[in-house]
Amino acid sequence: MKYKTKSAIIGRKKREKADDISCPCFISLFSMNNPHISGKVPDKILEYRKIHKIIITGLNINYLLGGNDLVINDLAEIEVMHDGGHINITGKQKKTL
Repeated sequence: MKYKTKSAIIGRKKREKADDISCPCFISLFSMNNPHISGKVPDKILEYRKIHKIIITGLNINYLLGGNDLVINDLAEIEVMHDGGHINITGKQKKTL
């Protein structure tokens, strides 16, 4: 599904059981860049259970060491496709250096 958004934060949540190989995760969508420093509530939150892998193609990404989250800025849109235990993410982004 495609979403018009300016930025996204991708992160994992705590496993339901310690021996699970899959994790629940979230994708938060925002109407501003660098939402992790703003304290603003996301415009939309996508939540998924039992995800093994997130595949991100063709986008510039920032990794936030403090929370182990990924931030994608300068988006025009993001496309999120959920297929079993995988999530594929692509989108349109203003390329920055």
